[in-house]
Amino acid sequence: MLSALVGLLVVAASMIVPKLLDEDVRVHWPPLHADWDPRIGLLTLPAVVIGLGLVLVVPRLARSAPWGAVLATGFGGSWLWTVALAMTEGTDGLSRVFERRQEYVYDAQSVGSIHTMLQTFVDRIPYSSPENWHVHVAGHPPGALLYFVGLDRLGITDPFWIGVVCVTVASTAAVAVLVTLRTLGTERLARSALPWLVLAPSAVWMGVTGDAVFTAVAAWGLALLAIAAVHRRVLPAIGAGLLLGACVYLSYGLVLLAILAVAVLLIARNWRPLPWALGGAALVAALFTLGGFAWWEAYPVLRQRYYDGIASERSYAYWVWADIAAWTFTGGLAVWAAFPRAARLVRTNVMAQLAAAALLTIAVACLSGMSKAEVERIFLPFTIWVVALPALLPERWHRPLLLSQVVLALCVQQLLLTRW
Repeated sequence: MLSALVGLLVVAASMIVPKLLDEDVRVHWPPLHADWDPRIGLLTLPAVVIGLGLVLVVPRLARSAPWGAVLATGFGGSWLWTVALAMTEGTDGLSRVFERRQEYVYDAQSVGSIHTMLQTFVDRIPYSSPENWHVHVAGHPPGALLYFVGLDRLGITDPFWIGVVCVTVASTAAVAVLVTLRTLGTERLARSALPWLVLAPSAVWMGVTGDAVFTAVAAWGLALLAIAAVHRRVLPAIGAGLLLGACVYLSYGLVLLAILAVAVLLIARNWRPLPWALGGAALVAALFTLGGFAWWEAYPVLRQRYYDGIASERSYAYWVWADIAAWTFTGGLAVWAAFPRAARLVRTNVMAQLAAAALLTIAVACLSGMSKAEVERIFLPFTIWVVALPALLPERWHRPLLLSQVVLALCVQQLLLTRW
């Protein structure tokens, strides 16, 4: 458990260093983009009961339920735990984020012609533009905005129901990870991951951010790539390319999914799906480019806006390591406790291999300087491949570590007012 202590020290340092140096790191409660706001009440009780119930029930289902029921538990358990945490604030827990002007929904509801939006998208990124996009739309390619435009066109305009849809989509990510682990490894390995996927502290953010939706799209893209590589099928390879290509148009940072995609092909020892996957991704790029949006033109403009804004006020020297502290709140100290065991098994264990690829991705993102704070949501598409690592530890540690994950999620949800 020495490695868990290291993780705890990193978190503690991220809180103490700004005070010692009297440095404003431009978040209210370092290292999280949150405020200290304890609000324990009657609505806390259902979340506590559900969390404890899942700790007792999900491991049993993971061991003995039919495979279809395991997948259903991955989805249903994730959905239930995420909603239980959010609803400690009542319906505001799912709607509050989507009511903000800085979020996607506000701009999405002002979009008329999609073609015009795509053609003028880059022009509206800079702060100097008279009709500049608000923070989140400006900070992402138009695929993210199109998702919320789609909800608006379907008549889903109430922030609460937008939140419900996002939770529902995001909860499928656990299923995709289970499918991937079974495809590349064994069913036993996938079953062992189930409780950790359901009860990961990242559930605090998985219902109220666009990044949670991106997590599901990315996870299914990698799952299809694994199926294509192991079963040597063309259609899943094309589907993987379409989904992973779409990810690049959901968030600029998701280009780093290439690391996980390569890991999948290395584990499967089959590169044949690569041309088909690249073809699918190229089709997505072609459609956006023909529509009027060029990714390679937009990114430098976005980078300039990023550093024109709060990013220039956030110290790289602090955030290059404090990002890891913020990320720890989504993975939990249980994941840190599993790092040594995972390192020993990385040559032979699929879960450890995928986690290693995800951690490398997170390291690259931190070093890039384009992820300063707010990584509790930004890293969700990578974090989901790491949170199951405690399954590799001796079984006697499983229940107390699962409980620690539940306690961490409840503490964050009830003691902090997160921005997401």
